[in-house]
Amino acid sequence: MNELEKKVKNRWLIALSAVGLHLSIGSVYAWSNFTTPLVEEFGWSSQQVQLTFSIAILFLGLSAAFMGHFVEKHGPRKAGLVASVFFGVGIAGAGFAVQLGSLPLLYITYGVLGGIGLGVGYIAPVSTLVKWFPDRRGLATGLAIMGFGFAAAVASPIMDSLIKSVGIANTFFILGAAYFIIMTLSSLYLERPEEGWMPEGFKEKASAGKKVRQDLAQLTANEAVKTKRFYYLWIMLFINITCGIAILSAAKPLAQESIGLSTAEAAALVGVMGIFNGLGRIGWASVSDYFGRTNTYTTFFVLQIALFFLLPLTSTSILFQIMLAVVYTCYGGGFAAIPAYIGDIFGTKQLGAIHGYILTAWSAAGLAGPLFAAWIKDTTGSYANSLSFFSGLFVVALIVSILIRFDIKRLAAQQQKTAKSAS
Repeated sequence: MNELEKKVKNRWLIALSAVGLHLSIGSVYAWSNFTTPLVEEFGWSSQQVQLTFSIAILFLGLSAAFMGHFVEKHGPRKAGLVASVFFGVGIAGAGFAVQLGSLPLLYITYGVLGGIGLGVGYIAPVSTLVKWFPDRRGLATGLAIMGFGFAAAVASPIMDSLIKSVGIANTFFILGAAYFIIMTLSSLYLERPEEGWMPEGFKEKASAGKKVRQDLAQLTANEAVKTKRFYYLWIMLFINITCGIAILSAAKPLAQESIGLSTAEAAALVGVMGIFNGLGRIGWASVSDYFGRTNTYTTFFVLQIALFFLLPLTSTSILFQIMLAVVYTCYGGGFAAIPAYIGDIFGTKQLGAIHGYILTAWSAAGLAGPLFAAWIKDTTGSYANSLSFFSGLFVVALIVSILIRFDIKRLAAQQQKTAKSAS
């Protein structure tokens, strides 16, 4: 027995490995560092350069959906290594695209290959973490996904310094190699726990007869997509991301319009707000362990109905910034709490695959949010007008968060009835 116990890996090092993966792939959010240098060097438009990022996010969602079953079948280590190869080759390949001055090759390398690495790398460690932390699912997944949120803050100054000192192409070569090494080392430690494994305190709690939260079901991904609650989750995540991305893309001009900040001040504010995006991931996900996932999502929507309605009416600088910070935490928290929520209501049987399917909401929202905010700006002359519409969308999300409660209660009651008749 002691020999078996020695072989059990440290679950906090598993979490650290997940952070290593997410810190690497999350650097995609620092893409804007390349926009101006590429525009100046090749005369490409900002829109053409920005499309590289959009393609990467599109392939993140698509590869997460299609590769979820690969993660479940082959495990997090192999999936992480696949992500390392795609992401490392994609970033380094972008260096060759720059050397050749080829925009289509940049789309293929950074956008398609890098995007596939993003999607697989994003979901690879998450289902594993849920299994290692049955007692603190939110905290564990929040830690990893916080890494993704903070990655841009870590990567931006490094990218900026490298571009200035060694040029754009060499920056991509260096980053591609560095991310490949970090992701490979992180992936090699990833491993699922043995079937039925529980942490010591959790095991004692269960054996002492104390109430331990049970998963609502143990479904495969193909069974999960046939349930109403899968689509309830999808809609909630889609609305939270759509509205969040819209305000992320419009935060700078909105701050200038509403509270009269200068361009430099508004840019600094957006940078600071990124910290709240990261903090929201670990904070809200940890809160959800005690408060419950459904209550956490309902709180997101109640808060944001009010905040999105009040933001354009607020002219007090400090109040505007506090409100914006809360919105950013809710945006990040939505990403971090979803894997634990999936575990609660679908079980851990094929959590990675279900998570992959749910993340298609991210791809759809990534297109819908900024496009709608820009369209409102073009037609009405102000970003503020789109916020009232998004406030209304959160009302829809709130209704969905109430509907999922009825579905969960009905299923829980059904389980209790089955358990009683069996005993």
